[in-house]
Amino acid sequence: MSALLIDRLRRDLVRAEFSVEPLEQLWGGGAANALQRGNRVPALRALAHNETSALSTLARLFIVGVGVSIADAEAAFSETGVAGAASLGLIAVDDDSVTALSDLRPYAFVDSVGEAEWWIASDRGEMVTGVPISEDHVLGVGGASLTLSRFAVQTPVEAVFDLGTGCGIQAMHASRHAERVVASDISERALHYARFNAALNGIDSIEFRLGSLFEPVQGDVFDRIVSNPPFVITPRQPGVPNYEYRDGGMVGDELVATVIRGGVGHLKPGGMVQLLGNWESRAGARGLDRAAAWTAGLGVDAWIVEREFQDVAQYTETWIRDGGIRQGTVEFETLSAAWLDDFSARGVTGVGFGFVTLRLPDGERPTLARFETCTGAADQGALAAHIAAVIDAHDRLVVLDDRDLLACRLSVASDVTEERHYWPGAADPTVLLLRQGGAFARIVSADTVLAGFVGACDGELSVGAISAALAQLLDTDEADVTASLLRGARELLMTGFLTFA
Repeated sequence: MSALLIDRLRRDLVRAEFSVEPLEQLWGGGAANALQRGNRVPALRALAHNETSALSTLARLFIVGVGVSIADAEAAFSETGVAGAASLGLIAVDDDSVTALSDLRPYAFVDSVGEAEWWIASDRGEMVTGVPISEDHVLGVGGASLTLSRFAVQTPVEAVFDLGTGCGIQAMHASRHAERVVASDISERALHYARFNAALNGIDSIEFRLGSLFEPVQGDVFDRIVSNPPFVITPRQPGVPNYEYRDGGMVGDELVATVIRGGVGHLKPGGMVQLLGNWESRAGARGLDRAAAWTAGLGVDAWIVEREFQDVAQYTETWIRDGGIRQGTVEFETLSAAWLDDFSARGVTGVGFGFVTLRLPDGERPTLARFETCTGAADQGALAAHIAAVIDAHDRLVVLDDRDLLACRLSVASDVTEERHYWPGAADPTVLLLRQGGAFARIVSADTVLAGFVGACDGELSVGAISAALAQLLDTDEADVTASLLRGARELLMTGFLTFA
């Protein structure tokens, strides 16, 4: 991999303004949304009505996947040169045209450091190739990787390990918060893309290692481990494709259990593991309970959030389509039967998907064990800060007895609203709901006491003072009001509705 050519390519991409906003201006927001759904026709139509430029040439090549003339390619790669881009493995050249061998596109994001934009290379998808993806396919920035990048805590640390780095996107995100990053993958092809992406974006703090699970980091410990592991549950049957980017080669959900159990041994005291995962619901055993059981006895704080649940038919359809195999074909139906046979044989009724956060206590025994379902439309941009804030709130709460909490002053989070429902003509509401606008978009059913308490939490009055005032106002026993509000306050602090003033 030539550092000189990569530097020249970077300058070509900058000169062409090959970035998110100019591309949307080139073909419009509707075409951009269609591309995300796997439909390139609107973008192709828009490009057909635009004059040729370096930007449109790169868009044709790398995003919508159509060939361009050698002359247009030479103009777009004015510093790299067509020969240079070919030697980087990005394009192929025949007598009179140039075609892309890789997907290359801009990726913009905002994190705790600020706004940034990168270019990410990966294998081309079925939208442009017209055929199902190969088993060694290297995925670009997909929905799961976006979710993990927004869920992973972003506070500064010394060392991070990205297990199963793929195209390198999580390691690159971690490099903005860590002095040192180690990224591993079982796929040499994936590591090639990851190294290329880091180099193209001027990131030199990542060490890439080949190997499975924790083999590449034996003896190493980290402040944080992040992973979008190959968690997809795949039948272990002949004829079923085993895609490296999503299939860990184990039966059922054992891969996620293995990452959870193995990660703890590579944490520094106070270190965290954060990953995405699947867990199976089986006859008589809820999947979330199975996932919770994987953390038992590990000596860690554990917080698992189930974001989605699919029955076995939904799950099967989702991941067969993900491989580029179209519904209604013989191949699709054959694979569906194999998947459903596997689930049936193991008594699986559905699969949950969600987030796992583990923390190795720093000299203390574990105090956090929270396993919950949150299916609201989350504000993913706020998740990392929310996760960190909830863990901080938990750490404060575990050392506060009820008397200490009564002396605290609390404030309502800025994204919290109250919703009231009345029967026609009624003076008092029949339903009171507290809604969280960000984070996990939770909804809490409240009674008059709890709603009044939250409304009074402005950082000025203590919990005890508000409790006494509400008891007097409602002509209710103060001890009962206090007991109820203490329970409510702890839960609302743990879910981000309230904060310590």
